[in-house]
Amino acid sequence: MRVLLVEDEPYMADAIRDGLRLEAIAADVAGDGDTALALLTVNSYDIAVLDRDIPGPSGDEIARRIVASGSGMPILMLTAADRLDDKASGFELGADDYLTKPFELQELVLRLRALDRRRGHSRPPVRELAGLRLDPFRREVYRDEKYVALTRKQFAVLEVLMEADGGVVSAEALLERAWDEHADPFTNAVRITVSGLRRRLGEPWLIATVPGAGYRIDTTGGADRG
Repeated sequence: MRVLLVEDEPYMADAIRDGLRLEAIAADVAGDGDTALALLTVNSYDIAVLDRDIPGPSGDEIARRIVASGSGMPILMLTAADRLDDKASGFELGADDYLTKPFELQELVLRLRALDRRRGHSRPPVRELAGLRLDPFRREVYRDEKYVALTRKQFAVLEVLMEADGGVVSAEALLERAWDEHADPFTNAVRITVSGLRRRLGEPWLIATVPGAGYRIDTTGGADRG
């Protein structure tokens, strides 16, 4: 999952971003409305987390533009305004959820995952492919009914590969979906993570390297390590 976090308090923004990373949720931070709108034009996000009171175009204005774009991107309002009429106006703008400050990070994580499940209502909540079973809510992976312990980043990469349903996913796409905008495009993080993921999943190898293109789940179960 990749989210846009619009929050003008730097310490809070950094704390939320770092906490989400520990839950395998990549977050790009915008400290003002103009930056948020710029990021929305160049990146694809699963969910927008908006503080309503920010410099530049307000969180409300950003919500209006997201709704007007027709993207269907879920919006979670994150704000200190906790009166009923504040919440009502937020929902009228198109917000899908509303979380008031102060809050527990785990509650934010649970709400984001719930929104992501609703966003992807047409896809099964549990993915199964080539003997793999991935439960995005419980963050569990099984191969041939045997539990496989993965790091958060390995889980995120596997989730993207399984969403492709055997199709090829480029290293750039993996970097965009499983990391955040600060990831170095020239890093070997994807290759290292995929290599570690292969070892965790065990033989016969399931993740095939497609030279010059990227990676895919080999449904035959006989992938070359590459």
